[in-house]
Amino acid sequence: MPPPTDGPMPSSSSARPTIPPSVWSARGRHVGPAAEDVLRLSLRQLKDSRVIDDCLEVPGPEGAQEWIFEARWRVAEAVTVRARLTLERGSAEGQEWVLVAEAEAPWDPRWPSPATMFWPQEPDAAWDHDAVTGLRLTDINPLPSDDKAVRRVLRDSARDGWSVHVVVHEAMTTDERGRVPLAGMLPPSLRHRVVEHRAAPHQLRVVNWALRDFGVQVPRGGAVVLPGTAASSGYDADDFAVRSVFLDGSEPAELIHAVMRFAALPRPLPEGGEEAVTALREDWRLLTLEEELARERKLVAMYAEALEAMTKSRDLYREAAEQAHAALAAYRESAGAEPEARPEPDAAPTASPLQQLTRTFERLKVPAWARRPGPGADREPEGKAVEEQAETSDR
Repeated sequence: MPPPTDGPMPSSSSARPTIPPSVWSARGRHVGPAAEDVLRLSLRQLKDSRVIDDCLEVPGPEGAQEWIFEARWRVAEAVTVRARLTLERGSAEGQEWVLVAEAEAPWDPRWPSPATMFWPQEPDAAWDHDAVTGLRLTDINPLPSDDKAVRRVLRDSARDGWSVHVVVHEAMTTDERGRVPLAGMLPPSLRHRVVEHRAAPHQLRVVNWALRDFGVQVPRGGAVVLPGTAASSGYDADDFAVRSVFLDGSEPAELIHAVMRFAALPRPLPEGGEEAVTALREDWRLLTLEEELARERKLVAMYAEALEAMTKSRDLYREAAEQAHAALAAYRESAGAEPEARPEPDAAPTASPLQQLTRTFERLKVPAWARRPGPGADREPEGKAVEEQAETSDR
């Protein structure tokens, strides 16, 4: 099955997403030569001994600035863990590495450390150094004797989001029984994520002065877990301070409990952590046969959906183009048609001879006073005079 993708992964410029509960992450530095060869040999041996199920060196482009290794194994018999380690090219200070693992279930600190699934387990290993301070991850690190160096180390440690930094103050000079590293007493998954700083009896003042800007104080003869990037998640220094640590070889149960509680906080992903988790989930290459088939089926389904969407889009475009062409043709046809000629008004009709004669008669109508015969007048001469006048008008 493909790598799990549960857990918050939103992007934000102001606040980073929290570490998903199924993810384990660490960053370190290899201070010896040819770390890539050390990894290749270690992974081959781990696979041959069946500690891991499979491993792969992801091929990169020519001139790449990093090597990428992947490994897969099982914990609690049935829970698959996938992990990806990115190794930078060498520099004067060594080669930095980032390791991110994700399980198919919430991470259990009792599971083996993913670092042991990549790096060889040998005394004085060159790979188990903290990337920020360069200090050992599995050993005791006495603070420098120079006060300025103490301040620099503690301030860098208090801001580190990858490792868990613990400062232990020795109330008095300890013997060999008090020089037992804390890492060996922690659950396996925490052993390569904790940096233990030891302050000598006379260094308490300079230590607390260096940490005052972070609101943290180390009790005399006690210890404190530094905030890192957990301060935004409600970190309270008093909750992670231990009043007394007996450096007599006995197990410091209170300090171990404080470290475990701190590691369980919903802390934000450190700088670069979001990109590492995304690469693990989206660029995973070490697939089983079943995972390969499932991925191919998913790709086929995705391509089919894309093709269907393209076909629908093409049909819609074609329909829209046809409608546009029809509208354009109709417009051109209507614009090119000549308007119908309107009939001009006829000229004044010529009067017929009968109408002219009628009009003449109307103009010549004798007024009523003229038709009255005067005394002794002859009617025949009057009618004759009218006829003669009409003939004269027709001529």
